[in-house]
Order: sequence, then structure tokens, then C-alpha cells
Amino acid sequence: MTDLYRSEPKIIAVANQKGGVGKTTTAINLGAALAKAGHRTLIADLDPQGNASTGLGIEAHDRRHTTFDLLLEDAPLADVIHPTSVENLLIAPATTDLSSADIELVSNERRSFLLHDALRQPAVMEQKLEFILIDCPPSLNLLTVNAMVAAHSVLVPLQSEFFALEGLSQLMLTLREVRQTANPNLRIEGVVLTMYDGRNNLSQQVEADAREALGDLVFETRVPRNVRVSEAPSYSQSVLDYDPLSKGSVAYKALAEEMIARDLAGLR
Repeated sequence: MTDLYRSEPKIIAVANQKGGVGKTTTAINLGAALAKAGHRTLIADLDPQGNASTGLGIEAHDRRHTTFDLLLEDAPLADVIHPTSVENLLIAPATTDLSSADIELVSNERRSFLLHDALRQPAVMEQKLEFILIDCPPSLNLLTVNAMVAAHSVLVPLQSEFFALEGLSQLMLTLREVRQTANPNLRIEGVVLTMYDGRNNLSQQVEADAREALGDLVFETRVPRNVRVSEAPSYSQSVLDYDPLSKGSVAYKALAEEMIARDLAGLR
């Protein structure tokens, strides 16, 4: 483990309330890229669909303890996390049980802080993690709020399509509310353009609009529309293992490098 994040892991919520923008794909492949670069990384699957768990090979019958138990049953982190086929990459899986979490959380006085507390228990430090990536559900519900309260920053995958930027407004409002009420230090890690096709005028226009509106928050790295990225989860692999030389694999490695470089620059 490097001393990049010193005594505690950096927690990043991967969030966008729109579905199909590459959120889970980004969590899996960015996590794999960070792990392969030597940074011990945990993916916390907070999406009731459990796609990050399936995409990393954790079968449903093996998910005896999940992020639901971490949030609502005070389960020890060691009981929840699973190793994956990628060295340095761990996952806390999810099941459809999470779909009822909003109802169960409402009556809890600390309902917005449960993940924050769970990810700061001593057992987390024992794992010697450098990064925790939280794969949020595609909605701005209490689970996403928990992720934002727990996180140091939010990474936003932005699909290169019409109306992409309009979909960000509600996310930014939620982020602002969390800053004002529960996590004043929360910041935007950055916006990453996904499913990008440089030959497509629409992709180019979305990029131009995003950079004009958001400036340096938009990563230079763009994740291309790539069939290998789409195929990899069906083999329970990240694209970096499924096809290391594919454009998608190269992009996610570049994204991890760019994110680490930004953080190092910020620490100087």
C-alpha cells in the first residue's frame, strides 16, 4: 500500500440517477484498474440489482452477507467482503434485499449515516484499503444519500447522448443538499464521458457542452463505446482481464492513472 491516502481509504461514490450510463461498468473497471496498479480497492455494491457483484463473479447463493447486512444488521465488514479474481480487488456484494432498505431506513435516526459509520469501523482499517468505490443505485434515494454522506467525493459517469447534461441537475442539487446537511467536505471527483464515439457528431457535441459547463471537472479520458466492455460482465470479468488490449481496457487504465495524478497534484 502506498501512502497516497495515508491512514484511511479514499471513498468515492459512483453515482448518476439515470440508468444505462455506464455507472456499474465504471465501478467494476475503474476498481480493477486501480487494483492492477497496486492500490488495494473495495467495491461496495449499493445497487439492489447487484450487477457489480455478478460482474465480478460473486454468485447469488454465495452472498450470505451483503451491504444490506452492513447497513441494517451491523454485520462486520469481514463477513461481508469477498475477494475477486483480480488481485487487490474486493467486493461487498448486494442482493435484491436492498430494494426494501429505503423503507427500513426511514425509521432509523441515523438513516443517512449508516454507511458512513460502517465504512469507518476498525475492521476497514485492518483491510489496508486505499480506495472504496460505492456503486450507487440509478436513483436519488436514501441509499444514494448514504453513499454521498459516506464518501469523500462523487464520480459521475456521463453517457455521450442527447439530454445527458440535463440529467445532472438533480444529482447536483442532491449533492449540494448533502454538503449543507451532512457532509460539508463532499466534492465532485470528476465527470467521465462514457460510451463515447469520436466519429459521432453527437458525442463530440456532448463533450464540448460538458467541458464548457463543467470545465476541469471533466476527465480528459473518455471511455469509448466498445463491445469488449459490454461482453466482459457475462464472463464475470473486468474488461482489463477479458481483453487487456481493447480500447475499453486502455481507457479505464488511463482513467485510473488520471484520477491518481489529480489526487497527487492536490496533495502537493
